[in-house]
Amino acid sequence: MAPLPATAVLLRRRPEGEPRPDDFEVVHRPVPDPGAGTLRLETLWLSLDPYMRGRMSAGRSYAKPVDLGDVMAGQAVCRVESSRHPDWAPGTLVLAGCGWCSASLSDGTGLVRLDPAPAPVTAALGVLGMPGMTAYAGLAEIGRPKAGETVVVAAATGPVGATVGQIAKLRGCRAVGIAGGPDKCRLLVEHFGFDAAVDHRAPDFAERLTAACPGGIDVYFENVGGAVWEAVLPLLNDFARVPVCGLVAQYNATDLPPGPNRVPEVMRAVLSRRLEIRGFIVWDFAHQQDNFRREVGGWLAEGRMATLEHRVSGLENAPAALVDLLAGRNTGKVVVKVAADAPD
Repeated sequence: MAPLPATAVLLRRRPEGEPRPDDFEVVHRPVPDPGAGTLRLETLWLSLDPYMRGRMSAGRSYAKPVDLGDVMAGQAVCRVESSRHPDWAPGTLVLAGCGWCSASLSDGTGLVRLDPAPAPVTAALGVLGMPGMTAYAGLAEIGRPKAGETVVVAAATGPVGATVGQIAKLRGCRAVGIAGGPDKCRLLVEHFGFDAAVDHRAPDFAERLTAACPGGIDVYFENVGGAVWEAVLPLLNDFARVPVCGLVAQYNATDLPPGPNRVPEVMRAVLSRRLEIRGFIVWDFAHQQDNFRREVGGWLAEGRMATLEHRVSGLENAPAALVDLLAGRNTGKVVVKVAADAPD
């Protein structure tokens, strides 16, 4: 065997505000042969997700930031290209946290073996992966939707939001999605089966949301924040539950927004309406993993859940694709095709 030519995307500098493609650096360097007990992975599909913006910053968070000059963090569907590890044969498909690179070495730690039969392999990065698990676990543990309740989710055409809404429907709830633009709102109703969709870019967004939720909101799955949250807050019913898994509207902020101070209003609502607002990271609820795979995998196999992907070709285009994702210019789960012969 010989070293494998590879491409990697490094974090070149920490962005101030909105990231730019030149905050990254694309480099070409060989990946050596695997040594005893290791294997070499070829990246097929790379996942792009909003959490990556936080990994680009040096501030305190739930995960260590990417160091300058290091490979950008991320999950990928990979193929074992060569192996000197007894548990991993060449050709095996795996889910790996290898980051933004076309090839890498691994000792097998953290790898998840993938079965390509039940669903396209890219589903392991979306509805059957971290985003799907985020939706399922956050809704099950914090949202606790009951039949007949109204469940609202923002960024609803993304992999988390679309899964939240569809699970809510399967639980007998009214599902209302919030998205940017009429095309995305149409997708929510026609493709994903939501009961209603509201365009957060509409000048009368708050009024439209009120009309879509005539009985108020019982569960609001928060992954955006900002102006969307301000419109949702007055509609939350007594004892409403708010799982918080992201705040995309604030990820690029360099300072607090100008006043007025809304904290007293929020805290008064929390107290008087007995609201339950809880932030979470997906693996807080790792005990839900088996339930998630069984239920969501079953719904997907039965054709009861729809998916949508936004595909980008070429690892070198990942930086621009992440910028677009954070600006809401994608529709569906963003995946990057890294290998020319990557299976669908």
